[in-house]
Amino acid sequence: MGEDKTRQIDLVLSTPLPLTLHPAAVYLSSLSPTSRRTMEKALNVIARLLTSNQCDAMSLDWSKLRYQHTAAIRAIFIEQYSPATTNRMLCAMRRVLEESLRLGFISAQDYQYAINLKSVRGDSGLPGRLIKPEEITSLLRNCHQDNVIGIRDAALIGILSSCGLRRSEVVALEMDDFNCEDNSLTVRQGKGGKSRRVYLPPGVVAILNDWLKIRGKSSGALICPVKRGGHIHIQHLTDQAVMAICQKRAASAGIKPFSPHDFRRTFITRLLESGIDVLTVSQLAGHVNLATTQKYDLRGEAAKRKAVECLNFLYENFF
Repeated sequence: MGEDKTRQIDLVLSTPLPLTLHPAAVYLSSLSPTSRRTMEKALNVIARLLTSNQCDAMSLDWSKLRYQHTAAIRAIFIEQYSPATTNRMLCAMRRVLEESLRLGFISAQDYQYAINLKSVRGDSGLPGRLIKPEEITSLLRNCHQDNVIGIRDAALIGILSSCGLRRSEVVALEMDDFNCEDNSLTVRQGKGGKSRRVYLPPGVVAILNDWLKIRGKSSGALICPVKRGGHIHIQHLTDQAVMAICQKRAASAGIKPFSPHDFRRTFITRLLESGIDVLTVSQLAGHVNLATTQKYDLRGEAAKRKAVECLNFLYENFF
């Protein structure tokens, strides 16, 4: 017991490091704001597990981690988290150890041993659900019962549901990203820093134009905060604000709770249901790998059954 506690104390930084020399800080600074929050939480979980809640990601001495530590963390994660979550958190740990190597805090041999962990396999599936068309209609009707905030929320829901954007992408949209000539949006802050163009259906264009009549055509954030009295601040919403808006509207419209990412799942699934090829869907979703797009396919067994029915013509005249 005393020896374990001593080992835990050894993992705590004796003196704080400058952010430019801190492996975790250097790694986190390379990420987008959304990814940074997610990975920082993962690193904090790892730090607390290794030190019995004595420190967080910024006070842990990552250079002291060895294979026995990383293997123990992997074993704990397998019991507590899904394969996808486990692999994401292990990735964060590996990346911090990589920065420790680059900064000269850990030897190449110790680094290689520490990261020599197999990825966790398993079909964890995607959480969330499909949002029904009638539910989207209920949400938009609920929005139009309000004034300025409702019109803003309707524009946000319209973009999320018709373009399948990530939260970080929709809040990063600028006025200049909307092209009224072809009704497109340019997503400049996509995952991995990649840009793409998506297109709005006519109904959503009408909703967005209603918002722009109130917001104005000045440059800056496309979807903005609305303060008391209907005063619009031309600045970007936060990711958390988008989640709060979805939660508020679901409760107010009397529909089952959903997350902003459920719009993305629904967008991808509905396109595949409509017969759009997976490559086009992948491009619209901003996925680099087609396999990622296929993971979002929530069509289920009905789609498989319908696909097989297409082969029935081979047997129609058999009997």
